[in-house]
Amino acid sequence: MKRIITLTVMNRSGVLNRITGLFTKRHYNIESISVGHSETEGISRITFVVNVQEEKQAEQITKQLNKQVDVIKVMDITNQSIVARELALIKVVSNASTRMEIYGLIEPFRASIIDVSRDSLVVQVTGEPSKIEALIDLLKPYGIKEIARTGLTAFPRGTQKSTQMEKNFSIV
Repeated sequence: MKRIITLTVMNRSGVLNRITGLFTKRHYNIESISVGHSETEGISRITFVVNVQEEKQAEQITKQLNKQVDVIKVMDITNQSIVARELALIKVVSNASTRMEIYGLIEPFRASIIDVSRDSLVVQVTGEPSKIEALIDLLKPYGIKEIARTGLTAFPRGTQKSTQMEKNFSIV
């Protein structure tokens, strides 16, 4: 089962390496990871998507992450109402005769063409991973040269229904 885990960490050298090392030691595969500055200077936010077999493994990960010195807060937001987005750049084989057809195909996805060359174009799309997968499937018949994806970035929505499944861990 996929779990979405967010961390608030000190923005210091080696923090990401130590955190990913925890996953490596326990043989958990990180499906995606995104890292960036937060609203507070010196603090970064990390979003992991990790695949685990059991709920107990997810709990173990959060407990181990909380033991790290530079980790401020750990949240498993899988079962919460969240806002989640991903960015993808897709280079598609294209010539003058297929460009308008591709444009018509990407328009409903609110995607945009950000680069055009004689034999290809680059499409930029943001949204939930399922939306990006759907667009990629539609573009495959044209020939995809290259794909670059950022990985999921997410956080809980402003209002949450209280659930018993919600797990919020913090050392602060």
